[in-house]
Order: sequence, then structure tokens, then C-alpha cells
Amino acid sequence: MLNTALDLSNFRVAMANGSSYTVQLYVYDLSKGLARQLSPMMLGKTVEGIWHTGIVAYGEEFFFGGGGVTSCYPGCTILGMPDSTVDLGNTEVPRDLFQEYLSSLGESTYRPEKYHLFEHNCNTFSAEVAQFLTGKKIPSYITDLPSEVLSTPFGQALRPLLDSITVTPSGNNGMNGYGQR
Repeated sequence: MLNTALDLSNFRVAMANGSSYTVQLYVYDLSKGLARQLSPMMLGKTVEGIWHTGIVAYGEEFFFGGGGVTSCYPGCTILGMPDSTVDLGNTEVPRDLFQEYLSSLGESTYRPEKYHLFEHNCNTFSAEVAQFLTGKKIPSYITDLPSEVLSTPFGQALRPLLDSITVTPSGNNGMNGYGQR
């Protein structure tokens, strides 16, 4: 767990040093365009993509899947380069404090067995981490997608099958855990 006194001390040092790190959201369409083509027929409405997201900060991409919290070099998951990026601004959170935060998440809220395609996934992880680092939300078209799909008769019919799916984009490219090269 995070040590509040230590964390505030690290945060104050970073603020005094003026350290600032760029934070981006990498957005991947798992359907590679098929959602846009098939959703009107299947769902009765257009869904632009089936989104996987990762947070890029401190020169790494961090994401959550069936393997838990993972990191890799930006754009080096099995999904390749992102379909789009969203600039979330900058953070003054020191890297060490961020690593403690990720470790805490990985041991509690974002353990591998807690993954759920609709309710606790890469996008909920990205939303939480974006809020921690920048105080900003990720786009609602990403976070609202599960409820949008499940609100359709086809989504309800497919729910039992979709509930059994786990997404684990490999980030194995020389990283040892998260935040450690």
C-alpha cells in the first residue's frame, strides 16, 4: 500500500524540481474496423470500434488485461501501433510514486482474476490511472461502449459468451514487470 507521508514528500520534491511528464492515452480498435461495418446490422446502431486502451507515461505504455497490470514500450503490444492517441496533458507525479501506485493497484483492484470484459477492463484501468496522473477523464465514447452494446437485444443475447472472454495483449518486449527495464 502507498505510504501517504512518503508519497506527499516525493510529490513535493517533484513539484519543487518542476518535473513534468507527458501523459497520453493509446487507443486500439480490437475489431480493426469490423465493428463500424457490422454493428448497424447486429446492434441496430453504429459502434465505431471495440476499444483497448493503455496509458503512456514515463516512456512506457501501461495497461490491464487478463495478465494483470503490464507495461511495454509504447506501441509494442501485440496490437502494434495505436489507431489513435489522446493527449491527456502532463503530470508532476514522480515516477517512483507512480510505480508504487501501480504496484498497489496490481495487488488489489487490478489483479488478473479481477478482469471482466464489460465491467473491469483495460478502459476502467486507463480511466483510473488518467485521473490519478492528470485529473482528467478518458473519452466517454470509450468508457460508455460496454453499456451501449449491452443495451441492445443482440448485446444481451451475446453477454454469456462475451463474459467469458479475456483480452491479454502481450507486452513482452524486454520489460520486467511494470516500470522496470
